[in-house]
Amino acid sequence: MRLDEYSRFDAVGLSELVARGDVTPAELQQCALDAHEQVKDRINAVVAVHPQDAADLPTSGPLAGVPTMVKDLFHGQSGLPCGNGSRLAPDWNVPHRTQIYARAVAAGMTSVGRTTTSEFGIMGTTETIAHGQTRSPWSVDHMAGGSSGGAGAVVGAGVVPVALASDGGGSIRIPAAACGVVGLKPGRGRVPWGLHLKEPLLGWAVQFAMTRTVRDAALLLDVLGGPTPGDHEGVPRPSTPFADAPFAAMRPLRIAWWSHPWSGDEPDAAVTDATAATAVLLESMGHHVEVATPSFAWEPYLQAMTDVWASTNAHTIDGFAAAMGRNVSAETVEGSTLAMVEYGRAVTAQQLLNAIDVETGLTYLMTEFFSRYDVLLTPTLGASLPRIGHYDPAAFTDPRDTFAMWSRWESFLPVFNTTGQPAISLPLHQGPDGLPIGMQLVGGPGEEAVLLSLAAQLEQALPWADRLPPTYVG
Repeated sequence: MRLDEYSRFDAVGLSELVARGDVTPAELQQCALDAHEQVKDRINAVVAVHPQDAADLPTSGPLAGVPTMVKDLFHGQSGLPCGNGSRLAPDWNVPHRTQIYARAVAAGMTSVGRTTTSEFGIMGTTETIAHGQTRSPWSVDHMAGGSSGGAGAVVGAGVVPVALASDGGGSIRIPAAACGVVGLKPGRGRVPWGLHLKEPLLGWAVQFAMTRTVRDAALLLDVLGGPTPGDHEGVPRPSTPFADAPFAAMRPLRIAWWSHPWSGDEPDAAVTDATAATAVLLESMGHHVEVATPSFAWEPYLQAMTDVWASTNAHTIDGFAAAMGRNVSAETVEGSTLAMVEYGRAVTAQQLLNAIDVETGLTYLMTEFFSRYDVLLTPTLGASLPRIGHYDPAAFTDPRDTFAMWSRWESFLPVFNTTGQPAISLPLHQGPDGLPIGMQLVGGPGEEAVLLSLAAQLEQALPWADRLPPTYVG
């Protein structure tokens, strides 16, 4: 199979070729490795490749033979190194296979490498001291987003059709918007975290994947989702497979839309215009669309987010360093990470309980809002992509100042980690500079099927499959 042929198939398409005997899993693995070689110097999205012996490649399952990559952040592929985007312990090997990785293998997928991540998944861009700058396939001068920046870049550049990822405050949706791919953040409990620990960030973080098409995201949700033993927050599988959602008849939905950043930052004209155009398109499809937004105070939420992120990351990083016999210092972690850990160590139980109260209030507010609307449409990012270098990983910056700096871009994202609702970013538009502009659809609790059905409608109306970036395999 030629690379230009390989890179035009999504995961479902490749699995169909394998099922018919038109191509073997070994051939697809080699395509992925060759594709990485072709684009690696431009996007810098892969920490290392780990090809598997041809005899060990899966030949059965709904995604048999499909190449994928794991995010190099506590990735769960046992026996492989996992550096977590850091210099702290690049030689750590994952001791246990996680549920999400086990399910990917059971579905027939083949992991061929590890993708770059921001250090311990904290930043919304993947620019690290350990591995350098990961760049968007749409422009090597612009960020690929984070923390799943490598995953977004390898899918966006055609290296693999799907890549495993995680999202604690936008870490799937930011790279999806930056790299022009589909980024579904499932609702809380839909996909097990699987680290034999409480879900990170008090349950705000979820695992899933980056995909090129909506149907891939839908099938992957069937493959990777569902409760696991001991998972007290697990959501049961639906009676109708998610894979059916993109092809289901769509009833008229009540859709609210909003494009002004909740942080109060100045809106970006290209982004607001793209959001308004999406609202008009949805209305033309027969949906009831109106301007509306859930209203909440940004500053108390920013403080709550800072306290939750800092305290839980301090707990994780300090514990990891102790287990490895290492010290957390300016020699082992980046400036912003060190500032996060030092701040987090000082967060009191009272501050954390106050943050949980903010979470509870915001969840109640969103529950009321989504009793009146089926879907909320927002931009994924509130402004055009930042250029590489906007973020300095060496700078020691107060966590609240760091989150405030990124609020202009990210204010539409972390609130739905806090409330546990599903959200998806779609590469529907391009700005005057040619860079992708992602649109976010948010659903009520447990309404992934509604989002996937609506996303498929939009994919058909504004197809992106033939819209290829300058850095693309072929």
